[in-house]
Amino acid sequence: MSDTSAAPVIRLSEYRPPEFLVETVTLAFALAPETTTVTARLGVRRAAGTPAGAPLVLDGEGLALRALRLDGADLAPERYALHSHHLTLRDPPDQFTLETTTEIHPAANTTLSGLYVSGGNFYTQCEAEGFRRITFFPDRPDVMARYRVTLTADRAMAPVLLANGNPVAHGENDDGTHWATWDDPHPKPCYLFALVAGDLIAVRDRFVTRSGREVQLAIWVRRGDEDKTDYAMHCLKAAMAWDESRFGREYDLDVFNIAAVSDFNMGAMENKGLNIFNTRYVLARPETATDADYRGIETVISHEYFHNWTGNRITCRDWFQLSLKEGLTVFRDQEFSADQGSRGLQRIQDVRRLRAAQFPEDAGPLAHPVRPDSYHKIDNFYTATVYQKGAELVRMIASLLGPQRFRAGMDRYFASCDNRAVTIEDFLEALGAGAGVDLTPFLAWYATAGTPEVTLAEDYDSETGIFTLHLRQHIPPTPGAPNKPALPIPLALGLLDAETGAPIAAKLAGETASSSATRHLLLDQPAQTWHFEDVGRRPVAAIGRGFSAPIKILGLSRERLRFLATHDPDPFLRWDCLQRYASEILLADADAVRTGAARAADAGLIAAIAALLDQAAADPAFVAEAITLPAETQLAEEMAEIDVDALHMARESLRAAIGRALAAPLRALYENLRAAFSPAIDGAAMGRRALANAALSYLVAGGGDEAIAMAVLQFQTAPTMTGRLGALTLLAATERPEREAALADFYARWRHDPLVLDKWFAIQGMAPLPGAPARVRALTRHPDFTAANPNRLRALIGSFAQANPVGFHDASGDGYALLAETIAAVDPANPQVAARLASAFGMWRRMPPARRTLMAAALAELAGRPDLSANSREVITKMLAPSPSAGGVTRH
Repeated sequence: MSDTSAAPVIRLSEYRPPEFLVETVTLAFALAPETTTVTARLGVRRAAGTPAGAPLVLDGEGLALRALRLDGADLAPERYALHSHHLTLRDPPDQFTLETTTEIHPAANTTLSGLYVSGGNFYTQCEAEGFRRITFFPDRPDVMARYRVTLTADRAMAPVLLANGNPVAHGENDDGTHWATWDDPHPKPCYLFALVAGDLIAVRDRFVTRSGREVQLAIWVRRGDEDKTDYAMHCLKAAMAWDESRFGREYDLDVFNIAAVSDFNMGAMENKGLNIFNTRYVLARPETATDADYRGIETVISHEYFHNWTGNRITCRDWFQLSLKEGLTVFRDQEFSADQGSRGLQRIQDVRRLRAAQFPEDAGPLAHPVRPDSYHKIDNFYTATVYQKGAELVRMIASLLGPQRFRAGMDRYFASCDNRAVTIEDFLEALGAGAGVDLTPFLAWYATAGTPEVTLAEDYDSETGIFTLHLRQHIPPTPGAPNKPALPIPLALGLLDAETGAPIAAKLAGETASSSATRHLLLDQPAQTWHFEDVGRRPVAAIGRGFSAPIKILGLSRERLRFLATHDPDPFLRWDCLQRYASEILLADADAVRTGAARAADAGLIAAIAALLDQAAADPAFVAEAITLPAETQLAEEMAEIDVDALHMARESLRAAIGRALAAPLRALYENLRAAFSPAIDGAAMGRRALANAALSYLVAGGGDEAIAMAVLQFQTAPTMTGRLGALTLLAATERPEREAALADFYARWRHDPLVLDKWFAIQGMAPLPGAPARVRALTRHPDFTAANPNRLRALIGSFAQANPVGFHDASGDGYALLAETIAAVDPANPQVAARLASAFGMWRRMPPARRTLMAAALAELAGRPDLSANSREVITKMLAPSPSAGGVTRH
């Protein structure tokens, strides 16, 4: 059932500490799908400063209260008040034990928040505010308690009973039920509570910590999935070892359990000692999972494990501090993945994701700071800004401090904040104190929405040898914030000889020695100037190495971009400059399409790609990233008025031109790489597969039966899902008979594997073919499609709305109607998923008038629904709110 009440605005400025603290929690569950009984015994005390007589207010939603006792005695009706969302105790004592008995209905819980049933098994999801759907409790992260949990269930139905912490006792009853008790010795907020019960099987391993303790590891899956967990277990053990060596963090329980479930709103959840995962981020074999799936498993397994310290042992005081755990932990998982493979490649992939998801968020009606100042439903703030941009803020500071001082600061943070619920201020204060630096200025980043734009100008005096660099920053307006103060922006800079590309030793005015290494400038004013002395020849400034800040650098000429893409030693900057060069060409081509002007393929870009193909043997993974053109969604973010048709035509035309011009080297490269295909799961093999798919993509774009035959052969014979799916994606985007044959073959082969079948739906959702809305609508009637499963819904509708711009924005408006209908249908059962789907309407104000009118009508129809959930209403209301002036935004 959805929450149709008008959710109040929660403001950071109105935060108050809890009036009552819960020190111990004893829970007893009598588990049954239709009705589960929960008995909770809370050890409560009045917090210092709470006035005598103040009531205790507990959160609760959808709970049937069956008993209420205070210090062992039934509570008289006049001593409490029961509301739809709260239980209020009048005039409680200063310290007491409160016992409640409630009934809940897991099988009927479609929100997948709280306790629910999936596939006959019981699972929980309590972040952010799901615990209130299990029992009455002060459901806020700054109330931390120690939990002891006993689960009882029919042994045949649920032979496995798991909860947080360590197992301490178990037994059987005469009535066919059995029980297990778990104890978590560490205080935690209720959002980290978890239980899993059902018919599952464990894949087991062990890990010995650096202090010699043995930790029992288990991944719990449905029977038949045991052979798909090897890589997840490998990643878990690697993450445990890395956290010990890189951050000095040792695991602190006797067991670590992961349970996989197919019905899950998010990727995974870091509950203390019992992580619950979407099956998508656990199950993999080379024949069923792509290389992207493997990278996703590495990222999410490590991310949830790293939360044990950055999120669990140290948690956030309130939900406004969400990035304190999420941004910091994303930074940690990115660093882990960089150390497992190629650091340069990892940086490229991280920035590609940031630009694809977070930059558009910053530029749209849902823009918000990394630490928002208000919300209606916190579920709506699990965003790319909080996660990915939050990670970039940590990275800026880490780069500024350097490895040794950053580690010293993190050691101070872990020591001073352990077992506490803290704020971003606490984090920066501890980090700065350990490193010996005042990091207070960086708080402004956490409070500022929008992507800063930096422009540069240069002067060189050949007589004095002085090179002058002028930098200026500007942050475009965002909802509620038309004017922004300057931010401290670290910029990684190197100087190159303008003729040879060789590094130039650089000495800032006032320095005593030159340096040829990358240096960091701190742009913390609206405009600043730096003078470099003893520069013998005109240099080219290479700014933004390593993506040293989440900004846009504007105004670089195509000539400069090509020069840096060829000569700079930083792999990220070489990739970035080639991407930006391609973007300039594609945006100009789109303008030409719109105006009917003559167009010709850019010879410089084709030459650059040809040169990269010659480097393929040395670094195929980098070359695959470098030759991939920017996505249409990323290009759209640079247009004042988005013309999806012109963008699509321009990008497809350029891909075709590259495929034709470089057909011979692409074919030779492809055949060489295809011969080296193997199911190995390592960086080198993944790089070869990525480059082979990229080469085949250009060949198919270039046209001709031969390229299609190559794609069909790869689809039929590739030994990995990466190869099969890469070929199927290309075939699915064509209107040829091979398309239907391949889709039918894939479906017949994999229809019984839910995760692989998700890929089948997603490929068709993303296919940019005429009549895409009708094709997707037909797939919603497919017997294997269900909107009740978030993975399947995201695979089809999410892929269509977010990764198929020319299809979703079909001029008929059918794409908008389909998405609006889906949101309206899903919202009553699962408001979280519905609200996230609604974000696809985010750029409606920047569409041409006809499409803008159609999108506004779809949003208005949704907003007018009286039963719309608070989650979806918040998102849609923000989209319909008046937009800020776009003055100063530089777009094509």
